[in-house]
Amino acid sequence: MLSLVHANLLLFILMYCYFSFTAASSLSSSSCHSRGQFHLNSMQKSGDLILGGLFEVHFFSIFPDLSFTSEPQQPTCHGFDVLGFRQAKTMAFAIDEINRNSNLLPNVTLGFTLYDNCVELGIGFRAALSLASGQEDQIILHNTCVGNPPVIGIVGDSSSTRSIAISTVLGLYSIPMVSYFATCSCLSDRKKYPSFFRTIPSDAFQVHALIQILKHFGWTWAGLLVSDDDYGLHAARSFQSELSQSGEGCLAYTEILSLHKETDELRRIVNVMKKSTARVVIVFAHESHMINLMEEVVRQNVTGLQWMASEAWTTAVVLQTPHLMPYLGGTLGIAIRRGEITGLREFLLQIRPDLHHNNSYGNSMVNQFWEFTFKCRFEPAPAGWVEGGGILCTGQEDLENVNNEFLDVSDLRPEYNVYKAVYALAYSLDEMLQCKPGRGPFSGNSCATLQTLEPWQHVYYLERVNFTTPFGDQVSFDENGDVVPIYDVMNWLWLPDGSTKVQNVGEVKRSAFKGEELILDEDKIFWNFESKKPGRSVCSESCPPGTHMVRRKGEPKCCFDCIPCSEGKINNKSNSLECTSCPEDFWSNHQRDHCVPKKTEFLSYDEPLGFCLTATSLLGTIICAVVIGIFFYHRRTPIVLANNSELSFQLLLSLKLCFLCSLLFIGRPRLWTCQLRHAAFGISFVLCVSCILVKTMVVLAVFKASKPGGGASLKWFGAMQQRGTILFLTSIQVVICTAWLVSASPTPNKSTQYHNDKIIYECSVGSSVGFGVLLGYIGMLAFLSFLIAFLARNLPDSFNEAKLITFSMLIFCAVWVAFVPAYISSPGNHADAVEVFAILASSFGLLVALFGPKCYIILLRPEMNTKKVIMGRGTRS
Repeated sequence: MLSLVHANLLLFILMYCYFSFTAASSLSSSSCHSRGQFHLNSMQKSGDLILGGLFEVHFFSIFPDLSFTSEPQQPTCHGFDVLGFRQAKTMAFAIDEINRNSNLLPNVTLGFTLYDNCVELGIGFRAALSLASGQEDQIILHNTCVGNPPVIGIVGDSSSTRSIAISTVLGLYSIPMVSYFATCSCLSDRKKYPSFFRTIPSDAFQVHALIQILKHFGWTWAGLLVSDDDYGLHAARSFQSELSQSGEGCLAYTEILSLHKETDELRRIVNVMKKSTARVVIVFAHESHMINLMEEVVRQNVTGLQWMASEAWTTAVVLQTPHLMPYLGGTLGIAIRRGEITGLREFLLQIRPDLHHNNSYGNSMVNQFWEFTFKCRFEPAPAGWVEGGGILCTGQEDLENVNNEFLDVSDLRPEYNVYKAVYALAYSLDEMLQCKPGRGPFSGNSCATLQTLEPWQHVYYLERVNFTTPFGDQVSFDENGDVVPIYDVMNWLWLPDGSTKVQNVGEVKRSAFKGEELILDEDKIFWNFESKKPGRSVCSESCPPGTHMVRRKGEPKCCFDCIPCSEGKINNKSNSLECTSCPEDFWSNHQRDHCVPKKTEFLSYDEPLGFCLTATSLLGTIICAVVIGIFFYHRRTPIVLANNSELSFQLLLSLKLCFLCSLLFIGRPRLWTCQLRHAAFGISFVLCVSCILVKTMVVLAVFKASKPGGGASLKWFGAMQQRGTILFLTSIQVVICTAWLVSASPTPNKSTQYHNDKIIYECSVGSSVGFGVLLGYIGMLAFLSFLIAFLARNLPDSFNEAKLITFSMLIFCAVWVAFVPAYISSPGNHADAVEVFAILASSFGLLVALFGPKCYIILLRPEMNTKKVIMGRGTRS
C-alpha cells in the first residue's frame, strides 16, 4: 500500500513537471516549442498508426542529484537485459508480421515507438507520458485540433507497480494499455483502471491455480513468502482470502521478503521455515528476492521442503544451479503459457546496428544490444576503451555464432504474451475499420475512422476482441480486462549428471464449460525426496471415520485433535466437525463409523429365564390337571365331598387359568398379547380368589349351621348362591378390564430408557389407574378372604379348611405385597419376569396350601378318607 501511495504522489509530480516542459511562447503565437525532452532509450518505426511499448531493457538506473542548484540531468540506465530486449523485438516482429498480412488491417501500416523503463517507476512514467503526448520539438497550432493521437495503444508495462501508476493516468484519457506481465489482481478494478487490459492471467487466477495444486496433493499446511511490493502484498492478501474461503488448507506463517539484502531478517525468516512443521513453501516474489533468500537457506542447510513458485521466478535460470538444486530440486511452479512464434528467430537474426548512431527510429537500443552481445564499442569509443584492449564494433559480427538465450525461442513465455497483446490491438483496430457507416456502435450509429479516431473508441473494440493465435490459444478479455486464463505447471528436474531442466508437467486453465481445470502428468514429476513421492504437509493428520475434529484453541483450523464419537453417534467421513446421531432403532458399532440395528430384548422363550418360567407355568398347569383328575376320580370320597367338590373344581380350573395366563407375558409383545395378558391375569385371579372367598364363607356358614338354631344360615349359601356370588365378583373385574381396554388399552412399546444401545420390547400399561384398580380389586378380595379365614381359624378340626385358606391367603398376600415395589423398580423385560414370578408363586402357593393336604390323604393316607375321620369321630394313626 505504501508503494501505491508513492506511485500516486510521483504520478502528480511528474504530470506537473512534464506539462511545464511545454508552454506557448506567447498567447498570439501559432506554434509551441518544447522546453525539453526526456532522454529515453527507444526503438521506433513510422507508420499510419503508432503503437507504444514499455519494456525492461536495462536492469538498473542512476538518478542525478536533485539539489536544483543547476538544471537536473536525465537519469541513465545500465545493466543490459537481453531478454527484455527480445520482448521489445517480439513486438516489432508482430507489427512487421501484421503489416505483411493482407487480411489484417489492409491498406494500413502500423508503426511503433518502444521505450526502456529501466525497471524504474519514474523512468517508466516518463516513457508513458512521452507515448501519450509525443516528443515533437515543435507543435503547430491549427484552428481545429484533428488527427491521430501520438499512439493509439500501449503494450506494457511489465511491472504491476508501474502499471498501476501509468494506467491510473492513461485511464483518465481512455488510452488503452495492454500489459504482458503485470499480474496484480488489483488491476482488475474497472472503476480505477477502465482502459487497462492484459494478456497474462491475474494473480487471482494464479492463486486459484496454486490452491488447486495444494488440494490435489493433499497439502493443507504451508508457509507463504511474498515480496515487499504491490505484486507480493496483493498476492498475499488474495492467497489468504481464497485459501480461507476454499477451506482447503491453512498458512503456518506469512513472511515478507525485502528487496534489499537484510541478513538478520533473512536469518529470522529461514529460522521460522526451519522450525515450522509445514513442508510446503509458496513464494510470490521475484528472482532477486529468491537469490538473497536461498543464500541463507543454503547457509542453514534447510532441506526437505517442497517449494512452490509463482510465475515471477518459475523459469528463473539464475536459480537453476548445481549449488541450489539440492534445495530447489522438485520445485513446482506456475509459468506463463508457453507459445511458439514462427519466424521470430529469423527476424532476430536480421538485427543490424546503425553504424552512424543515427537515432532516428531509435536504433540506439539496437546498438546497445550489439555492444552487450559482442563485448565491443561503436565509434567513438569511450576514453581508454581501445587502450584497455577493448575492440570496436564493425556491425558485421554474426549473431548466428552467438551462444546465449537471446536466440533460443524454444521457451517463449513473456514474448508470447507480447505477441498476443500486439495482435489484440491490431484485431480491435481491424474490427473498427470494418464498421459500416450508419451501423456503428457510437452515437447516431456512427463509426470511428482513422482521421477522427478517439482512444475510447479503440477501448470499445478492444473489450470485444476475440481471435485465435497460430499456436491455437484463444484470446479475449472479460469484463475486467483479463484474458482467458491458462498457466503451465512446471517442475524443476535435477538430472543424474548434475544438470537441471524445467519441464512442463501439466496445465491449469479456466473455461466457460468446465470451470477451473487442473491437468497433471504425475509420472513426469520429479520429487526431491528419498521416497520419490509427494511429501506430506499437514498440521494434523486426517481424523479417521468414527472420530470428529476438535480444533485447538488459538491455532489455525487445520490444527485439531481427533475425538472418538460418543455412543449412539457415528461419523463415516474423514475430517468431519461433528458426529451424527443414529436413527431411533439403530446404534453405533464399535468403530463408531456405521449405525447398526439395536439389539432387541424381551422375555423370550429362548433365553434361560423365559424358558424356566415357561416350564414352571406348564408344570403348574399339569399339576392342576393332575389334581383335577385325582379329585374327579375320587369325587365320591368323603374328603372331596366334604370340601365342596364344585367349588374345588372351579378353584382348580381358575388356578389352571392363572398358570396359563403367565405364558402371555413371555414372547415378543404384540397388541393382542398386551391387551389380553393383564385382562386374563386379572379375571383369572379374581375368579380364583372369589372361589376361595365363597368357600371360606361356606365353611363359616356350615359351622354356624351345626349349632342349635343355625340351620337358617345355609339357605343363603346354596349352590346357586355360590355360583352367583362368584359370577358377580368376577363380572366386576370384567367390567374393570373392559373399561381399561376401551379407555387406555395397553400397547407394545419400544423402550430405550433403560439401555441406549438396546430396544426393550414391553407392554405399556396404557393407564396406570386401570392397572392399579385391577390389582386393588384382587387385593381387596384376597384381604377379605384372609380376614374371614383368619376369624374362622379356631374352628374344630373337622372344619380345619379355614386354616388352610388362611395360610394360602397369607402366602398370596405376601407375594403380591412384595410384587408391587419389585415390579416398579424392575426395568424392561425384568418387570414382566417379576410379574410372571408373582403369578406363578401365588398360584403355586394356593395350589399347594389348599390341595396339597387333601391329595396327601387321598393318595398316601386313604385310611383317613372316611366319613368318620372327616366328621371327627374316627381314630387317626
